[in-house]
Amino acid sequence: MQCCVLFDSILNDDGETAIAPLPLYHIYAFIVHLLALTRFGAHSILIPNPRDIPGFIKTLKQQPFEIFVGLNSLFVALCADDEFKAVDFSKLKITTSAGMALTKAATETWMDMTGCSMSEAYGLTEASPLVSFNPPGHGKLGTIGLPVASTDCKIVDDNGNELPIGEGGELWVKGPQIMKGYWQRPEATAETITEDGWLKTGDIAAIREDGYMRIVDRKKDMIIVSGFNVYPIEVEDILSSHPDVLEAAVVGVADEKSGEVVKAYLASSNQDLTAEALRDYCKKELTAYKVPKYIEFRDELPKSNVGKILRRELREEA
Repeated sequence: MQCCVLFDSILNDDGETAIAPLPLYHIYAFIVHLLALTRFGAHSILIPNPRDIPGFIKTLKQQPFEIFVGLNSLFVALCADDEFKAVDFSKLKITTSAGMALTKAATETWMDMTGCSMSEAYGLTEASPLVSFNPPGHGKLGTIGLPVASTDCKIVDDNGNELPIGEGGELWVKGPQIMKGYWQRPEATAETITEDGWLKTGDIAAIREDGYMRIVDRKKDMIIVSGFNVYPIEVEDILSSHPDVLEAAVVGVADEKSGEVVKAYLASSNQDLTAEALRDYCKKELTAYKVPKYIEFRDELPKSNVGKILRRELREEA
């Protein structure tokens, strides 16, 4: 019902059309398409192979649509194809993004091409899955929005002490959508859910003065360079803003001098782009220890079936 409340003021009960490029076994797509949108009588167009961008765009051209559900890597791939400009976006009124961090570059490009702003949401399977959402028309770029109905969020330090507004720490969530526990895994449940019902998300976040939240990064993905914390999302966002970069992923690699250093993997639309040029670009926006020491170009980055970039695989290769 939390999802339905969000859509209630936006959708009509007259069979609006939604694009469904994510597999329905993923909880993001399952909740949105099979549960929330069916309540409004919406028609979901399933895209069996979203990686086939020409085929995907061909389908988009066949029928106008009001709703688009996706994630960052998918938005980037679509906007990079010239044929996408020929799609009819006249009826599109809501685009939701979740599943992975949404970059500023992807958000702005999507808005320019479709005329529709992006509503970024945040959730996880253990929260079935919605935690927060950017209200359409009232979204704040770079945030995951406001907690949904009946949901409490707080930011804590490593000892579980609540931190003040604006400070970064682990995001804890409490609400009716939080799971009771992992099936037959009491120890894992005890590590994830406190005795008084708070879910430890494992994500580093901060709550702004206006109540909107922003994700800093996954706790386990944080890179420590000479004692300084580096969050991959920040570096990825800068790299992705370069006009020749299609997508980027950042991981930490061992270094004798500083413990860890930043390594970036990326796909580029310009075969002449160099690592040196990218480092110079990053130096304009990032402090020195956050600038990637190593940059590796790939034709494409490893992704899950949903399209989420898999940093884990890149760390194992590094």
